[in-house]
Amino acid sequence: MNTEADAVRQAPKGPHAILMVDDEVHACKWFARLYGNEFIVLTAHSVDQALALLEQRGNEVAVLLTDYAMPARDGVALLSAVRRGYPHVARLLVSAYADKDMALLAVNQGQVEAILEKPLDEALTRQTLREALATSLLRDRQNALLDRREAALRETLGFLAHEVTSPLATVRGYLSAMRDRHRDAPDGEGGVAYIAQQKPGDVLFMIEAAQRRAEYAQSLVSTFVQSARDARLGDVSASLRASELVAAVQQEYPFEAGEEAWLSTELDADFTLPGRRDLLYLVLCTLVKNALIALRSQGTRMLGLPEVKIALARAIAVPGLPEQAAISVRDNGPGIAPDVLRRLTVEPVTTRADSGGNGMGLLFCARVMNALGGTIEVRSEVGHGAEVMLRFPVADNHEPRVLQEP
Repeated sequence: MNTEADAVRQAPKGPHAILMVDDEVHACKWFARLYGNEFIVLTAHSVDQALALLEQRGNEVAVLLTDYAMPARDGVALLSAVRRGYPHVARLLVSAYADKDMALLAVNQGQVEAILEKPLDEALTRQTLREALATSLLRDRQNALLDRREAALRETLGFLAHEVTSPLATVRGYLSAMRDRHRDAPDGEGGVAYIAQQKPGDVLFMIEAAQRRAEYAQSLVSTFVQSARDARLGDVSASLRASELVAAVQQEYPFEAGEEAWLSTELDADFTLPGRRDLLYLVLCTLVKNALIALRSQGTRMLGLPEVKIALARAIAVPGLPEQAAISVRDNGPGIAPDVLRRLTVEPVTTRADSGGNGMGLLFCARVMNALGGTIEVRSEVGHGAEVMLRFPVADNHEPRVLQEP
C-alpha cells in the first residue's frame, strides 16, 4: 500500500489534497484510512499544526475539514484564517454539537461550505468531499485567471506607457521649437504674435505633425480604457474583424509626412479576431511602427519606393496541420541580421537604444499571441526586407475561436 508521501509525490500539481484537522489522533487515522482510497488525505491535530502545514503545502490543499471543538483555538478560528490566507480552499466543519449559534458563527466568520455532524455518514461525507474538491479546483482556476489578467494588465500598461511616451515627446519637441521661434508683435499690433519660420510651411508642418501624434496617443489610451471598462463590467462586445483592425491602424496611426502612401493592404481573406481590440491594436501598431522605422533607416540608399504591406491570409505553419487565419506585415527595408533575428520574440532586443528603443515591442506582441493560443513568426533576409506573421488559433469551423481573455 502506498504511503502518504508516495501518494503526494504521485499527485498532480495544484490543489488536490484533503486536510483533516482533529485533536483526537485516532479520529484522524480513522479518517485517512477510510477515505484515503479515494482522496489524498493530510492530517493535523491542532489549529497551529494545520496552519504550519498550510504554510508549507498550502498549494496542495484543496479541502479543509476541521473539527469544531479543539483545545486553545477552535475550528472556526482555523476556518477564518484559511479563508483569508488560502481563498481557493473549500472549508468544511465537523461538530458533534448541533448548536445553531455555532453554525451561524461558522458561516459568518469562516464562510464554511458545509457542516457535517459526528459521527460522519460515509456516503454523505464522500459526496461532500467530492463537491468541495470540485469547488476548490474551480476557485483555483479562477484565481489563476485573475492573476494572469492582472499580470497582463500590468504588462500592457507598461508597454502602453512606452508607446504613448514617444508621440508625446514629439509633441513636446514641436511645441518647444515653436515657443523658441515665438516673436512678439511690433508695437501697435496688439493681440498678434508671430512664429518665425526657417522655411515656408515648417510651422504648419509641426502643428499638423503634433496633432497627429496627440490624436494617436489619445486613441491608444481611449481604446485601452474602453476595453478595461468592458472587461470590468463583463461586457462581451461584438466580434472584431481583422479588416476593421487594419482600417483602424490606417486611420489612427501618426504617419510622418508622405509615409501613409507607403502602406498598402490586402484584405480579401478576412476573418474574426480573438481577444480584445486594445491588445491587438497595440500589436499591429507596433509592427507597422517597426517597419516604418526600418524603412526610414534606409534613407536615400533604398532602391525603389518604400513599401509596407498588411495582408490577411490563410497560412499553414507546419505541413499536415490545418491552415490558420493570419495577419502579415511585410516591408522592403534593410532586413534583420541573423544574430538579432533568432533572438526576437524571445528576449528584449533593440538596435535603437540610442533613440529610446527598449526591445519590448516584439516581445510584447509574442506574449499577446501566445496568450491567444496563436503564434508569431519573424522572417527576414538582410537586404530583402522583413515579414512578421501573426497566426491565430483555428476552431472547428476554420475560424479563429473567439476568446474573452488574451
